This record gives sequence, C-alpha cells and structure tokens, in this order.
Amino acid sequence: MTTIEVLTVPGCPNAPATLDLLRTCLDRLSLTIPIQQRIGDYPSPTVLINGIDIMGTPTGSAPACRLDLPTEDRIMKALRTWF
Repeated sequence: MTTIEVLTVPGCPNAPATLDLLRTCLDRLSLTIPIQQRIGDYPSPTVLINGIDIMGTPTGSAPACRLDLPTEDRIMKALRTWF
C-alpha cells in the first residue's frame, strides 16, 4: 500500500502551502491517496512517499524549517515514479 506523509514542525509557515501543492498535484494526476500529516520534531515540511523523502535526504534531522522546499516539479516527478 502506498503512503504519502507530510512531516512538519508546529507553526511551520511553509507547511500549508506544501500541503496545498501536494493536493493540487494529486488532483492533476487523478490520484485519491490520503495524505497523512505528522506534526513533531522534523525538518519541515518534508514530503514522504512510501517513507522516501522526495527532495532527497535533508541536510539535518533537527526540527526546523527546510530551505529546500518541495516544488511542483519534484512532487509531480515523485508521484509519477510511484504511480
């Protein structure tokens, strides 16, 4: 079973836009896969498909806002790879 997760730290200003972009990309591909959102001590926002970070390994594991934000191109490429 395929899983899609978005990992965020509380109050991350980039998390809502990343969730919206991910939903838009899923809609464009006509995919109806639920998104699990996890809030905790993560590099934020991180998009995981089947446990794999679509942006590659983050530069750190500390809870902080990421500078390498998931882009539409990266999300679409990752979704097309799995589906």
